[in-house]
Amino acid sequence: MIIGSCYGELEKKIDLSPKFAKKVFGGDGGYYYSWFPNELAMLEKANVGAAKLRLEKYGFLLPHYSDSPKVAYVLRGKGVAGIVLPAKEEKVLPIKTGDAIALPFGVVTWWYNKDDSELEILFLGETSKGHKVGTFTNFFLTGSNGIFTGFSTEFVGRAWDLDQSVVRMMVHNQTSKGIVKLGSSIKMTEPREEHREGLVLNCLEAPLNVDVKNGGRSVVLNTTNLPLVSEVGLGADLVRLDGGAMVSPGFSCDSAYQVTHIIRGSGRAQIVGIDGKRVLETRVEAGNLFIVPRFFVVSKIADPEGLEWFSIMSTPAPIFTNLAGSNGAWKALSPRVIQASFNVGDDTEKQFRSKRASEAVFFPPPK
Repeated sequence: MIIGSCYGELEKKIDLSPKFAKKVFGGDGGYYYSWFPNELAMLEKANVGAAKLRLEKYGFLLPHYSDSPKVAYVLRGKGVAGIVLPAKEEKVLPIKTGDAIALPFGVVTWWYNKDDSELEILFLGETSKGHKVGTFTNFFLTGSNGIFTGFSTEFVGRAWDLDQSVVRMMVHNQTSKGIVKLGSSIKMTEPREEHREGLVLNCLEAPLNVDVKNGGRSVVLNTTNLPLVSEVGLGADLVRLDGGAMVSPGFSCDSAYQVTHIIRGSGRAQIVGIDGKRVLETRVEAGNLFIVPRFFVVSKIADPEGLEWFSIMSTPAPIFTNLAGSNGAWKALSPRVIQASFNVGDDTEKQFRSKRASEAVFFPPPK
């Protein structure tokens, strides 16, 4: 259900409803999906992009770089990532479910799945310097749409000091676009555990920032636990909400947009914006992406099976203000201010203040 509302001085209705990704390219090795601004207008408004990669066994996403900094999050499976930071040696690292990887500008990456189970990776990033606002543009080094195919054989031969026959073979042998399925006999570079250091934070194993029994738990990705996010310019968090639990209504108090991808489970979400208008009331489910505008207040209630999501915020050190709970903003106000604000008496104010005295951010289901 979408409820119309004015958004700032533009005075126009916005559609904040969650959307699923669309298939862009792929084949036997897997597929690359993306969300587009023509269906999710807030991508352009927030200057962010969102995409998803699914690799089957022996699926290989060819080496490429992007016009946008990103955070990659492994939604499920395990595999191998190759990462080359500018003027650095290649890092080949094992990746698994729960891994968050910061990918600044200029990084060349490739991704490979040698496991029987599907590997699925989410990419969320900032597109203000990209070719298309709200969309990632990837530049492949090889393949049918690779950089090599654009240059003449003379230029390639001169640049790499190769004979023309070798150049023609290198340019034309790889006919696939973006994703290929390698043969079982091809041996890829073996990953090294030590290469994860400084590049990866596993959000399922990291210390919890918030942990409420029967409520939920969260891990915040920031410049402290993964310093490389300062170069990406984004913060992120992983939230796991227990069945029937609720996350406190809250907002980003540092002018950040919040881009949320539902990983698993389902539930209900409400967003309240300018003039106290509810601008979104909807159900969310696995695979949905939605964006909360700056300073708008959002809350979610999980269905019985629970709700899990990964979000990025358009700042590397996000600050989030909760309105309810033991650390909520209302708890900090004096009793007389609360009475005057709600136009209620002393008894009602005391009842209001006495609730949620020990529960912060996540609230267990009613007994």
